[in-house]
Amino acid sequence: MQDTLLTANATVPSWDRDKLVARIVHLGFGAFHRAHQAIYADILAAEQGSDWGYTEVNLIGGEEQIACLKNQHNLFTVAQMSADAWTARVVGVVKRALHAQVDGLESVLAAMCEPQVAIVSMTITEKGYCHSPATGQLMLEHPLISADLQTPHQPKSAPGVIVEALARRKAAGLPPFTVMSCDNMPENGHVTRNVICAYARALDEALAVWIEQNVTFPSTMVDRIVPAVTPETLDKIEQITGVRDPAGVACEPFRQWVIEDNFVCGRPAWEKAGAELVSDVLPFEEMKLRMLNGSHSFLAYLGYLAGYQHINECMDDENFRRAAYALMLNEQAPTLSVKGVDLTHYADLLIERYSNTGLRHRTWQIAMDGSQKLPQRMLDSVRWHLAHNSRFDLLALGIAGWMRYVGGVDEQGNRIDVSDPLLPALNEAISNSEQGEARVKALLSIEDIFGNDLPHEAEFVGQITQAYLSLLENGAKATVAQYISAR
Repeated sequence: MQDTLLTANATVPSWDRDKLVARIVHLGFGAFHRAHQAIYADILAAEQGSDWGYTEVNLIGGEEQIACLKNQHNLFTVAQMSADAWTARVVGVVKRALHAQVDGLESVLAAMCEPQVAIVSMTITEKGYCHSPATGQLMLEHPLISADLQTPHQPKSAPGVIVEALARRKAAGLPPFTVMSCDNMPENGHVTRNVICAYARALDEALAVWIEQNVTFPSTMVDRIVPAVTPETLDKIEQITGVRDPAGVACEPFRQWVIEDNFVCGRPAWEKAGAELVSDVLPFEEMKLRMLNGSHSFLAYLGYLAGYQHINECMDDENFRRAAYALMLNEQAPTLSVKGVDLTHYADLLIERYSNTGLRHRTWQIAMDGSQKLPQRMLDSVRWHLAHNSRFDLLALGIAGWMRYVGGVDEQGNRIDVSDPLLPALNEAISNSEQGEARVKALLSIEDIFGNDLPHEAEFVGQITQAYLSLLENGAKATVAQYISAR
């Protein structure tokens, strides 16, 4: 297979892969990482002679991807898809692939403790941080965290593994590494620092102080639409490349990476591959989380309820398209602090990206893990509007759409496969409340999502309730149309 991929009808590594050094350990070898950070490294290797290579690690799940990667001499395919044409690139910057439950945790920790490792990066999704989305703080009672604190030398969680690796490096007199989150959270570097240091402090105060003083946690903003891989995706990649690649992934042509330039042991020259290195990422993070991810979630919940399986189908509905655009510019853009960015142009570009018929990005996929996403994508904006006495009708409708969605039954009476780490709490709220106003009140009482403040804001509760009742009575299509006509 390794020779076959190198003969694919694609851009393939023509540089000396033997010169790669595994300077980055990445936790979370998922589709997004393959289509985003790995591409930047591959461009640097091909065009700049960079020797920065990856050790790819999956801690829980994803055994098949790691096995495929090993079977393919650590090569995999990334296809860019548009309505007009697909192009492909075989990525060659992976030096080694490990799975904690297959290769053993010790092999992962040993890789993280190699002297040349300068960065440990992560794409583990919001729920992988074992934190409260409402507060950003580590949940010490989280099952993975409480178990790791009992057996800290055999951790399973990402925070536990990172702290154990840092403890071993400290004991061995090795320099620390930078810990870099590439997940969709505001101030993801600050969240990571809080989680790692809180976990370390629960184990060893001296270790926590050493981490605080020696490890950096740069924030990043990552952007590229990468739909979940389906059998049809793999068929299409095989069709254009001539090679079957079970580890292949497809994505949109657009990519963006904004990185806080704060690394303790060096970094690749990412800027030479198109990344932006800045001193403050937060304004860019908020722009992307609220305008892109917030409108994506809005379309995912309401679009799914309306019977649209893909985001581009939502764009074919004039009311949904206008609603997403109005949400971006009228309700999200005013809350932002980013400077020097044409937000109208950014919104136009997002609508264009959403309309890409080649992507077929499933509303169900985007709807996953909503409890972890709502605070940064919608609720922080709502708080801004409440403080400024301004309108947030569409944000309220999006939140009500989430409430209707997590009820688990669509408008046709079919079951919705709700995937969320707080599903037990959601189910308890739903089963103990009657449909309607009581349901809204029950869901708002989940503090890990809505905090202590929002459930007591009469304007917020009233708007959410009104939107929810409209969804029940009129359905998503009619309600979205009504909200647009009223603007």
